[in-house]
Amino acid sequence: MNARVVLAKLRHRQALSQEDLGWIAQALADGGISDAQAGAFAMGICLNGLTDEGRVALTLAMRDSGRVLEWDLDGPVLDKHSTGGVGDCVSLILAPALAACGAYVPMISGRGLGHTGGTLDKLEAIPGLSTNLDPEQLNRIVGTVGCAIVSASADIAPADKRLYAVRDVSSTVDSLDLITASILSKKLAAGLDGLVLDVKVGNGAFMKSMDEARALAEALTKTANAAKCRTTAVITDMSQPLVPSLGNALEVAEIMRVLTDQPTGPIVEVAASLGGVLLANGGLSQDVQAGADAIVTAITSGAAAETFGKMLAAMGGPVAFVENWARFLPEANVIREVAAPQTGHIQHIDGEALGLAVVALGGGRVIESDQINPAVGLSDVIRLGQNVARGQTLAVIHAARSEDADQAAAAVRSAIRIGDGKPDVPDLILERVG
Repeated sequence: MNARVVLAKLRHRQALSQEDLGWIAQALADGGISDAQAGAFAMGICLNGLTDEGRVALTLAMRDSGRVLEWDLDGPVLDKHSTGGVGDCVSLILAPALAACGAYVPMISGRGLGHTGGTLDKLEAIPGLSTNLDPEQLNRIVGTVGCAIVSASADIAPADKRLYAVRDVSSTVDSLDLITASILSKKLAAGLDGLVLDVKVGNGAFMKSMDEARALAEALTKTANAAKCRTTAVITDMSQPLVPSLGNALEVAEIMRVLTDQPTGPIVEVAASLGGVLLANGGLSQDVQAGADAIVTAITSGAAAETFGKMLAAMGGPVAFVENWARFLPEANVIREVAAPQTGHIQHIDGEALGLAVVALGGGRVIESDQINPAVGLSDVIRLGQNVARGQTLAVIHAARSEDADQAAAAVRSAIRIGDGKPDVPDLILERVG
């Protein structure tokens, strides 16, 4: 078999066999095909699509192109994945809450992508902490603490690393089949017993409509369950930031307030919804509602905060971070309020525009080599439907320079629309799939 044979099948719209897809995945991992051939493969899949069986075959082949973790633990190995939003730092709450409930959580996470923040970037705002752990370190921390949030090592799904880079430059990122295989190959390589998918929908997400979100949720759950990993997707609203801060250190601060002082709000609702599904699927609760209640108890009792602190210390972070988190997080040089230009209700918040404003401040990457400033971003972002008076604060900018703050202020005013009458605010939890 060679690349020409597989590409010819794609060109003639013939279904690819399990052997075809397995060969391609291994060739992606070991350099057996060129970038041009990899790009042609991605374009062929983007244009022609795969069958359900083909999507499973590609996912498993990409998983098996590298190391698949194995566990010998006294509880289920569980994880979650979010398709990306703004102010979405659920993972930092959910991983320790699940561990406090008896689960083991080897959470392989990613960095910021486009307008959305990355879990790893947020964690690395904590001084000394490293998310680059080898498999032995990951095994030890998960076994002793119950959870670890880490980057994928070089030998986890190497076929996906190669194909993702090619997709990024060949305009094939938005293929449902390739998105599914990319997400699940890495998650399944973690050796999971159960997975929950937080599929975001709305102007702050990649999926803008319910039809798009539902299609992705169904593709992901069908594929993961066919691969013998019990998986459910929860479609959640992203028509506004989940927490009122966007930016790495600022979102960590929000998490610490929830874990140590104010265990309420939309982020707790989403964490409970996702965690309830996982605990039920993993056999740690009688049903989804009981699981959700257990997650809330783990947060309100302080058990999740205690586990979070142990995880951070094990990953090189400050030992006393939970008790003194405010003194460890970096602060921006320029802090400026953005005032409402008129009186009225908040009619619309363009989450994608706010996310891009944070990237422009230096809180995200435009190119892969960019260095992130963990201190910059937005805080105190107003909520959808809220009544505001002229001059009231819409958001607070945290910037490195005054001119950066000026640009961010203009972006915030453009992203938040004020008008007459209170708008309908969507429910936070919209649908469960799988």
